[in-house]
Amino acid sequence: MSRFDRLNGLLKSFVDRGPAGCAFSVSRAGEQVYEGYFGHADLETQKPIAPDTIYRIYSMTKVITCTAALMLYERGLYLLNDPLGEYLPEFKDLQVHHQTPNGNLYTAPAKRPILVKDLFTMSSGLTYGGDQNETERLTSKVMEELKQKEKAGQKYDVRSLSKALAGIPLAFEPGTHWRYGLSHDVLGALIEVLSGKSFGEFLKEEIFDPLGMKDTFFRIPDEKKDRLCSLYNRSEDGTLNKNTSMDDNYQPDATFEGGGGGLLSTLADYSRFAHMLACGGELDGARILGSKTIDLMRTNHLSPQQLADFDWPFLAGYGYGLGVRVMIDPPAAGGNASLGEFGWCGLAGTWVLIDPKEQLSAVYMQQMLPNFEEYHQPRLRAVIYGAL
Repeated sequence: MSRFDRLNGLLKSFVDRGPAGCAFSVSRAGEQVYEGYFGHADLETQKPIAPDTIYRIYSMTKVITCTAALMLYERGLYLLNDPLGEYLPEFKDLQVHHQTPNGNLYTAPAKRPILVKDLFTMSSGLTYGGDQNETERLTSKVMEELKQKEKAGQKYDVRSLSKALAGIPLAFEPGTHWRYGLSHDVLGALIEVLSGKSFGEFLKEEIFDPLGMKDTFFRIPDEKKDRLCSLYNRSEDGTLNKNTSMDDNYQPDATFEGGGGGLLSTLADYSRFAHMLACGGELDGARILGSKTIDLMRTNHLSPQQLADFDWPFLAGYGYGLGVRVMIDPPAAGGNASLGEFGWCGLAGTWVLIDPKEQLSAVYMQQMLPNFEEYHQPRLRAVIYGAL
């Protein structure tokens, strides 16, 4: 019996207490060493989770976006320290929100431009929508305006979003703090400008087709809709209720291709992408990225102040590289992973682990809100590394 078979009991316990179903795959040195499917893709029809089940991967899109942008870096089309405004002119002459000692809000010109690397490292001053500061409130307003225009028949794309966000004063001076936000969506707009292709076209031609990822896309084809896993909201008593409120951008007539969270994928497809990175940027003869670039990607890029901002408790021991968490302190993490292990996760509980040192990768899929990531992910990591 393989030591990876310990995962069976752990994954069954996840389904008993959380998501309707889940799937997990572990690969090492070019071979799949574990594959498991548990529970249901849809409770109402009792449809089981299967190898061809399609998932909303949300922020696991970010790892693909950053990989795509680094491919263009390797072609010499930009440098990480270049001002973003050289390529996206809307980001010239930016304003930053400030507060006086008595709490009054004012704006002032940014002391330096957003650099391209600030998009990768979430240190641009761009945020998500929310209510914690004025930048978040204005971002919420812009996102709502774009959605209302779409309902009125005016479709928007990632370039439209980029131009709208550039008109909002930043939450902080570029490069000074870490704040999770729409930076990687703007990176998608940069990819469009540099490549001369739509973001989705670039991903398909440069990553998905070479790796044989036939079920990874922004918009789900009609003939594959029955394979989309249902997303559930979990109440405190464990009841699961189906959530279809977040699926507009997956429809065939949608035009927005979000670099921060827009892709759908399968366990097999994303596992191929992850294992390409674990094996130094090449899989089955398809070279996507150079190994030295992957090393740069999985190096901590945060300053002490930015590391203090990156304070999610379940990511203790991690820094942040070019769009990915990076293991920098296993004792602080209470974890047995390698230094330099990297990856990210998605809103509905999906997760990827990539370890070039061990040529190891793992991908977990589920569809539930809240996602229980702080419980699931450290336990999966412990079992994986315990099996080596």
